Amino acid sequence: MEQTKYTVAETGPQIEEFLDLVLDDMNLDVEYEILDGVHTHPDLEDPDILVKFSGPDVDILLSNKAEVLLALEFLTMEALQFPADHHSRLCFDANDYRALRIEELRLSAATAAERVKKTGRPFHFSPMNSRERRIIHLSLRNETEIRSESTGTGPFRQVVVLPLGMPVPEPIRPPRPGPPGRDRREGPGGPGGPRGRRSGPPRRGRR
Repeated sequence: MEQTKYTVAETGPQIEEFLDLVLDDMNLDVEYEILDGVHTHPDLEDPDILVKFSGPDVDILLSNKAEVLLALEFLTMEALQFPADHHSRLCFDANDYRALRIEELRLSAATAAERVKKTGRPFHFSPMNSRERRIIHLSLRNETEIRSESTGTGPFRQVVVLPLGMPVPEPIRPPRPGPPGRDRREGPGGPGGPRGRRSGPPRRGRR
């Protein structure tokens, strides 16, 4: 079956409409361009469309391992009703974060593989999204002594690297952090953030 091809001409206006609605409710001075996909690592990540952000507040998108950038990407795919197996066809980026992150994941995968070969014990990565899990799996696809599996559910889904023939262990669920100034055992919590209108230069642009 031929895989769906997303184009800037057909899908770009839908992306732009959604992002304008969302970014108008965020107090971020950013702009974006909707471009044809950049195939820097076609064996690991080969998107059809790239949405590239820039502007004074782009560091906010990239803070905490690009948490806001990845959330915008996910929300856009959900709004456009992308099937789960098409999520790799759309890529949000800023300051070449994605290329740097791919190299980081490839190095981490190689390090984990060597550790498992040496110790014979499984190695659990921290929870990550489906795109990053896929990069780990593809980075290890040619290994003959170890294998990688995804385990866990929802936001706690993670990759585990383990010797061939070893059953997949239970996922390691990270502790839930408590509010500042309280012991972690007292329970989770945290303040919400205000929302406001965005100001700054126009965001629109497609090539």
